[in-house]
Amino acid sequence: MKIGLPKEIKNHEQRVGLTPQSVSELTRRGHAVLVETNAGVGIGASDDDYRAAGADIAGAAADVFDVAEMIVKVKEPQAVERAMLKPHQTLFTYLHLAPDADQTRDLVDSGATCIAYETVTDDMGGLPLLAPMSKVAGRMSVQAAANFLQQPNGGAGLLIGGVPGVPPAKVVIIGGGVVGQHAAEMAIGLGGNVTILDRNNAVLDECEARWGAAVTTVYSTSSALEELVIDADVVIGAVLVKGDTAPKLVSAEMVKAMRPGSVLVDVAIDQGGAFETSHATTHQDPVYVVDDVVHYAVANMPGAVPRTSTYALNNATLPFTLALADRGPRDAMLADAHLKNGLNVTGGQVTEPSVADALGYDFTEPDAAIAALD
Repeated sequence: MKIGLPKEIKNHEQRVGLTPQSVSELTRRGHAVLVETNAGVGIGASDDDYRAAGADIAGAAADVFDVAEMIVKVKEPQAVERAMLKPHQTLFTYLHLAPDADQTRDLVDSGATCIAYETVTDDMGGLPLLAPMSKVAGRMSVQAAANFLQQPNGGAGLLIGGVPGVPPAKVVIIGGGVVGQHAAEMAIGLGGNVTILDRNNAVLDECEARWGAAVTTVYSTSSALEELVIDADVVIGAVLVKGDTAPKLVSAEMVKAMRPGSVLVDVAIDQGGAFETSHATTHQDPVYVVDDVVHYAVANMPGAVPRTSTYALNNATLPFTLALADRGPRDAMLADAHLKNGLNVTGGQVTEPSVADALGYDFTEPDAAIAALD
């Protein structure tokens, strides 16, 4: 198979879809890999590193899209990239389509087969290709909160851990999944007063067993959520509904009632955000203020640490990339129900029910759509 690796062009996005080591695994199996020049510069991988792994180097993204049968990326394709997709191509990347009508329309119109990392599943009901970046984003969320709690950066002037004689900041984490637990790990490590809300008792039990008295676990009711958010110094939105838009759990009224200089970090922003006052920001301009509350809602948080993120992501995606290349998308998805769950769009049809429901498309069963593939 001819596999294309374009350079990421989203704002301040320095990750890359394939490391040189992943490229080597593909070329050793007889696949051809075409890499856009300088695609790996953000992770310290030069064109020569990719050449040594067996890849060829292209001068521009258009050259990659022109010949590739499968495009491997990290972030959702931007408009200029979507315009280059062709019906015979497979796109393997994060998509987050439910809150993104423009992208969904363009992918449907392209006719391409689009497989989303974030909806690939595993035997435990988890999302193995989302998990690596959820871990990174969870940890980064607390770093960001600590930074923007500082008064010169617009915050209340608090140290998350406090000092002897001065209480720590109150950190409220909405959602106890992968993001929430990694955020809690960091916040507890910094000495914060940490509360995790979730509606899954098994998740609350897991958090209690992991940290004991170092964390407070609360079953998330509307009243408990409102009370804790209003009294928080930091709120981290870590909720996820597979393939769907994130629920707006924190209202504008709740934000207005928070203390000035409090910080909201919306890790769910890729799926539309968990706060009513959220809108996506960038690493170049990461925060804004609503009712004296600082909002951090960078839509590609792990892109700030591209070396850590890229290698963590490739550790998870490589087996699926190899399967798609070795067997072709049709046979690979028919052989692996978890990979099939990653299929969101193909042949102009939407095959992810949450996306179809959110954006008003007819839903096509994945098996029927896959059967039509060459």
